[in-house]
This record gives sequence, structure tokens and C-alpha cells, in this order.
Amino acid sequence: MKVILRKSVDNLGYKNDLVSVKDGYARNFLIPKGMAIYPTSGNLKMREETLKQSAHKEAKVAAEAEKMVEELKSMVIKVGAKVGENGKIFGSVNTLQLADELQKSGVAVERKNISIKEEPIKQIGTYTATIKLHRNIEQTITFEVVED
Repeated sequence: MKVILRKSVDNLGYKNDLVSVKDGYARNFLIPKGMAIYPTSGNLKMREETLKQSAHKEAKVAAEAEKMVEELKSMVIKVGAKVGENGKIFGSVNTLQLADELQKSGVAVERKNISIKEEPIKQIGTYTATIKLHRNIEQTITFEVVED
């Protein structure tokens, strides 16, 4: 079954995409939660008009994301944590702390757009994270967990 997404859905598509999903997933989850609509002729026309209007805005957002990529390449991010014996951290470092450090450095990134491969981080050291800045723009950054 084909549906038009009203919201971006992880591992499925972005807002206003026409995607093919299983019937039950569409009828029992996406449509009742308001995440998708049926692709009727009126909805398809509305989607096309929305895509036309948002094309300029998308280009502007993509250009800003490219600028942010250049900023991130030159940044050295250090996340402070309380440390016990042998470099072990009390608790763990996650995307929330990384988003806060990026915010302090002048780059506003939402927590949900950051993914850390080595999670949970419980040791001092150097790690990598991937930041999704735009639909097709991702940047891998290296950050260091240091003693607070």
C-alpha cells in the first residue's frame, strides 16, 4: 500500500514522501497516529503543491547544513564526566551531554539527530558520533570524554 507521510518516520521516509508500506502498518499505525494519509488524487495534488512551495526553503536549509558541516570539521569537542578508578565514568555519556557541549560551542543540534555507535560510553577516551544535519547531509565527528 502506498501512503503519503505527514511526518518524518525513522527508517521509512521524510515528510511528504510517497512510500510503500505493508497494509497493516499503514492502517493500524501510520494513519491512526496521523503520520500518514491515503494517496487520493486530492492529497497527491496537495503534496505536489507543497513540494513546489518548499523547494526554495529546502535549498536554504541545505546550505545552512553545509555551513554547519564546515564548522563541525574544525571543532574539538570535549565532554566532561566524573571519573572514578581506572578511568571509569560514574554513569555514562550519551547524546544529551554531547548535544549540550555542541550547544556551548555554538552549534545547535537536536539530541535525536545524534547517534553514538559505542553507546553506552563508560570510559574516558576518544569516540565518534554521527550527526544528521539534513535529509542527505550527515557528518561524523570525533569527541573526547575527559575528567571533569
